[in-house]
Amino acid sequence: MEGSWVDRFPGLQQLPPEHRAILEKGSKVISVPEGTQVFGPGQSADNLLMLLEGTVRVQQTSDTGREVFLYRVNGGESCVLTTAFMITFDDYSAEGIAETDVLAVAIPRATFDELAGLSKPFRDVIFAAYSRRMTDLFTLIDDIVFQRMDVRLAARLLELAGDGDTVKATHQVLGNELGTAREVISRTLSEFQRRGWIEQSRGTLRIIGREGLERLARSSSSM
Repeated sequence: MEGSWVDRFPGLQQLPPEHRAILEKGSKVISVPEGTQVFGPGQSADNLLMLLEGTVRVQQTSDTGREVFLYRVNGGESCVLTTAFMITFDDYSAEGIAETDVLAVAIPRATFDELAGLSKPFRDVIFAAYSRRMTDLFTLIDDIVFQRMDVRLAARLLELAGDGDTVKATHQVLGNELGTAREVISRTLSEFQRRGWIEQSRGTLRIIGREGLERLARSSSSM
């Protein structure tokens, strides 16, 4: 990796040289293979991970065994649950799974605590990320409680497809992401297919009627 990893995070570039030295000396770059559990319920939060490359999916399992998607951590971001549990000394209540091969920086608790006490720029970076993610989580709660499932599913398919027309996800994965049962997703996707918006094959969806999905997704703003 050319240069220092610190330069990959704009806020950390504001660290005074002596604080930057503490961060670089006390941290290490790690690799995590796709599919690895990065953290899980009951484990202690001993390192703050700041992702350089890849994606980590954070999810929680209910008492009934249903997985509920919370958020993703992408390159250039940190995991706010880890931040919260490092501050409170609580164990994880959710799990993080590497959705891709991940390259990250592990900042151990001792270094985290030292810089949180010494450096305002470091605190600003950590708590700005925390604030943004908490806003995302409140939006997720609002969506689950108040938004229709077909509207949410249409929006998620468009988000996952990006500029393309293919979504690689099973009905169960989509149900987990949207906090609902697989059967609900299957019924809704069957309706989307009947309307000519998608085609389905095993583990893959192809968008063939993007305008219909976009029109449905936009309808949430008029509810």
